[in-house]
Amino acid sequence: MEQLTLHADGISATIVGQGAELISLCDAEDTELLWQAGPEWRRHSPVLFPIVGRLKGDQLRHRGQTYPMTQHGFARDRRFAWAEQGPTSCRLVLTDDAESRTHYPFAFHLAISYDLQPRQLGVSFEITNPGDEPLPASIGAHPAFNWPLLPELPKEAYRLTFADNEPAPVCRLKDGLLLPDPQPTPIDGKTLQLSERLFVDDAVILDRPASSSVRYAAGRGPAIEMSWHGFTELGIWSKPGGAPFLCIEPWHGVASPIDFDREFADKPSVMLIEPGGRRVLSYRIGLSREP
Repeated sequence: MEQLTLHADGISATIVGQGAELISLCDAEDTELLWQAGPEWRRHSPVLFPIVGRLKGDQLRHRGQTYPMTQHGFARDRRFAWAEQGPTSCRLVLTDDAESRTHYPFAFHLAISYDLQPRQLGVSFEITNPGDEPLPASIGAHPAFNWPLLPELPKEAYRLTFADNEPAPVCRLKDGLLLPDPQPTPIDGKTLQLSERLFVDDAVILDRPASSSVRYAAGRGPAIEMSWHGFTELGIWSKPGGAPFLCIEPWHGVASPIDFDREFADKPSVMLIEPGGRRVLSYRIGLSREP
């Protein structure tokens, strides 16, 4: 099966086997909330694994050897196997093979589950280490929502409202790599007023957010609440120069610091999963309407 559409209480979500990617999310009014992979960016909600962001030189180092690894890893471009399919949930699986080991010399088992309930979609990532050495890995979600959610509203009508105050400096990128010096946060208390200017210098990265949820809304029309568990960073991104989507991205991992030149297992925010161990990370997209 190439794709599966889940339904619950008038809400629908469509997932494809290629990349285990969510490609559609509609609310009870049948409003499409997910970016539909237009020419500005040809993806919807890719899974970032086994890296988040870029590695320096696009190379992964392990035990003195180098392996080619492009930005955000290979999972988003691999076909997952359908492990479970139901009317409101599904589970897809990717495991290592000869091709993956030319880029990432580790045994792994990655399972992605989608669970649709009234007014919310739950997504979980389960990484298992079936090998005999520690498994270094990063993983991230990258859902892109339409911006604006209502076409008649201006982009500047939208804001992100965090559950807690976010006074800490943020991280920024240069040529896809993490700059060494943090920048003052553009978040005022709990509120980030959205504008295209925010993304002139690429993503806004909260490397240790105080919040574990954020609300994306304009005061009327559809509203989206993103919440997450187990992730350590949050990326907020739209394409520099302007594009009609906004990505809200829970991550466990970040791009390489611009001066980082060590092995992948030593990279900041990489998980090390012991042989036989597993890690489960999850996020939820809650849907509502404002008058």
